Amino acid sequence: MKWIEFHAMYAFVERSFSLVKRYITWELVFLFYNIVNTLTIGLIGLTVNGAERETTVLYLVIGALFWGFMSIQFEEVSNSITWERWEGTIEYTFMAPIRRITHLVGMCFFAILYGTVRTIVVLVAVAFFFDLSMDQANLVSALTVLLVASPAFIGLGLIAAILPLLSPERGSQATHIIQGVILLVSGVYYDIRVLPEWLQPLSTLSPATYALDAARKAILQGAGIIDLSHSLFALLGIGLVLIPLGLFVFHLAENYAMKTGKLKRNG
Repeated sequence: MKWIEFHAMYAFVERSFSLVKRYITWELVFLFYNIVNTLTIGLIGLTVNGAERETTVLYLVIGALFWGFMSIQFEEVSNSITWERWEGTIEYTFMAPIRRITHLVGMCFFAILYGTVRTIVVLVAVAFFFDLSMDQANLVSALTVLLVASPAFIGLGLIAAILPLLSPERGSQATHIIQGVILLVSGVYYDIRVLPEWLQPLSTLSPATYALDAARKAILQGAGIIDLSHSLFALLGIGLVLIPLGLFVFHLAENYAMKTGKLKRNG
């Protein structure tokens, strides 16, 4: 039985990559946008004069790269229902003789793999564009931050995935509200200390705050895994809470959607 579930999980990963190949032209458009967006943000740092210029550019580029990776985790999981409805397979998927956790975990693995590939491509493009010194960077620590942060964003994605279930018409657009709030309070492109005082406490609830802080310390200061233990434990704790919570909330939303006939609706 376990092997059957494993193969089913792999099937969802393979199917998702098949969809990427089917819509490869759109994927190239989105990838091009991500590269240009990252370069544009990095160019803002060149407006800074003096010795802080390179550090500022790297600070901004790290924010753009890591936010791109984390947002992919969130979007691919939260939009999995939208993809199913778009392809007309949502009823078949939800009636298939597999566990829902198998379906969702398969989508999560795809999000991690896909996000890693996209981030590497953008990183290579940025490296060719900017002449940045990475002598102090601890890339092992930075990669560890990416991996440890993934479950927390996948958990958020699972929670956001209920919106397309509950509202076929506007659910997928509503997921951007969650993403926008995280972007605002997490210090992606600025220090969270510039936020209004009443907004700063929200940054402690966002996994992106800890991920970005740890990633910048790893790359800008060469911090090791032990030095980043506070942020890594915070990310693990948030992930351990959000993954079960996301699965539970999704289960409730799935039952509601089936009872009210929202699965079949396309708009």
